[in-house]
Amino acid sequence: MIYDALFGKPLISLITVGFAGIVVWHLLSRQRPTTRLVVQIVFFGVMTLILVGSGIEPHRFQGYGSEDPQALLVIVAKTLWWIHLAWAFIGFIRLYLVLEGSPREARLLQDLVIGVVYIGMALSVLAFVFGVPIGTLVATSGVVAIILGLALQNTLADVFSGIALTLGRPYVIGDWILLSDGTEGRVVESNWRATHILTSANNIVVLPNSFLAKLGLTNVSRPDESHLLVLTIRIAPTRMPASVRQVMLSALTSCNSIVRDPPPVVALKGLDATALEVELQFRVTSPSRRVQARNEVLDLVYRHCKSAGLLLAVPAAASVLTGDLPTEESARPPRVTPLELIEAIPIFATLTADEKQKLAETTAVREFRKGDVIVREGEMLPSLMMVRAGIIAARHGDGERGRLAPGDFFGETGLLAGMQEVCTLEALTPVTVYEIDQQAFAPLLNQRPALAEEIAEELASRAERFRDAALPPEPAHSAHAILKTIRTIFRG
Repeated sequence: MIYDALFGKPLISLITVGFAGIVVWHLLSRQRPTTRLVVQIVFFGVMTLILVGSGIEPHRFQGYGSEDPQALLVIVAKTLWWIHLAWAFIGFIRLYLVLEGSPREARLLQDLVIGVVYIGMALSVLAFVFGVPIGTLVATSGVVAIILGLALQNTLADVFSGIALTLGRPYVIGDWILLSDGTEGRVVESNWRATHILTSANNIVVLPNSFLAKLGLTNVSRPDESHLLVLTIRIAPTRMPASVRQVMLSALTSCNSIVRDPPPVVALKGLDATALEVELQFRVTSPSRRVQARNEVLDLVYRHCKSAGLLLAVPAAASVLTGDLPTEESARPPRVTPLELIEAIPIFATLTADEKQKLAETTAVREFRKGDVIVREGEMLPSLMMVRAGIIAARHGDGERGRLAPGDFFGETGLLAGMQEVCTLEALTPVTVYEIDQQAFAPLLNQRPALAEEIAEELASRAERFRDAALPPEPAHSAHAILKTIRTIFRG
């Protein structure tokens, strides 16, 4: 019965199947290329079976009589067959690109192949369906192509440059590139005419492909996006170069924004009576983190220099007298006092100068050896510790979450609110800290009860920032709950 339906009137059956395939093909989602390809192959196979069974050869032109009532049906049927053949071939191309995982990067190549397929289909329909002499048509189109080529010279240059860039694959969508003219950014789109680059200023730069093909190009994203930064620091020659190098290496080691593998490098570049020139070489995970890493490194260099008693040198262009230059004997290195560290801690910002001075006088000095565990995760540290010198690693679970350097502090949540530490703190180098315990802090709260409310607000805000950051969150505490805890602790 199916045989009679298909082959009883083959031309009508073939046309029906062809139009049904077009409707089904358009109804299927573009997000399901495999399903679309299977449907195309099924409809194309049924149409081929009907043509073969009815003795019609779609790849040969058969003359039609002017009075032949089936001539129109044959033309429509063979045209539909060629259309379905082209769609099935295009389906294979698109499925291959999706399986390769690069549908966007190969857009130009995909469009080029699909264009060739459609041109081939159109020529085949003209030759095998309508009997148009292709040789004459190609010769005529060659003259037209020359005229169009001269008129569209610049556009064609962009098109073929785009094809060359796509086939050569010096970059793909999403790569960060640096051009020899100074343009730098991430590739967000590449089409027939131009490449679109998103710069760090959040602007889109559109470069014609022919112009881009002539420029030197550095692909920062290959083999990965880690990016080398170099900073030059000038230190007054008041210490031996080896000691200065070790301080600079400690500053880089304590930085949380740079890559640790490969490790940062400290290179001594020059030495004269005015300065020891040091070059810091370090990597960041991506170009977008360069500013953040540079800022943190400069901050840590200053803090470590101050902690180690090093002086920054005067600028090379500055004119100074030789007698004014510091030496190892005459240099007066900066001191890091407990008062300076207290003034840098946000939770003590509301204290008066006298209160900060009294608190600084109660500090005690504690030292830890390399490898000592200062506090473990989940334990409460009932004292505030301010790092005077050294590097401390903060670990959570099996991974390291950050490092503390001179000027950083910890333990404030345990001292003031009885909260547990969220990280294990371990000394990576010999560490010196200034410690303030609850007994030293109690008189301040007794003299000024409103201070507890101010500190509770600051600690609650700090806990909220931790929850929004990448570090493990502190336990959720409201300002009211923290205030209640502070009053309970210091009432005892």
